[in-house]
Amino acid sequence: MASSRTYSVGLGLGVGIFVLTLATAVIHLYLALTAIATMGFNFGVMLFILNGLGYLGLLAALQLPIPQLARFRSAARWALVAFAALTIVLFFLMAPAYPIIGYVDKAIEVALIALLLADAYTASS
Repeated sequence: MASSRTYSVGLGLGVGIFVLTLATAVIHLYLALTAIATMGFNFGVMLFILNGLGYLGLLAALQLPIPQLARFRSAARWALVAFAALTIVLFFLMAPAYPIIGYVDKAIEVALIALLLADAYTASS
């Protein structure tokens, strides 16, 4: 019984991490693409694109079922924690205004960090 519970917790964490990471990546890419129409392709737009792609790349390294990536999963998990934390800090340092989508995205990133830390804890148990 304990092993099925551990499996279901791990599966739930994995699905949650996937959904939240995908959500924040899509938000960043969407904001970048909509900003191109009004502001052109500038440094800020490039940062949003790179942020969205960074989330997708780290998600791929963490969850794709490729045996060669298995040994990097722990590093990818911690890199994703650091990446999300850095994104939160830079939002408050660099954003000229704080639209509601920004706060929604920061809430998603905080929840993502919580799930990643829980995943790290269960992976080490």
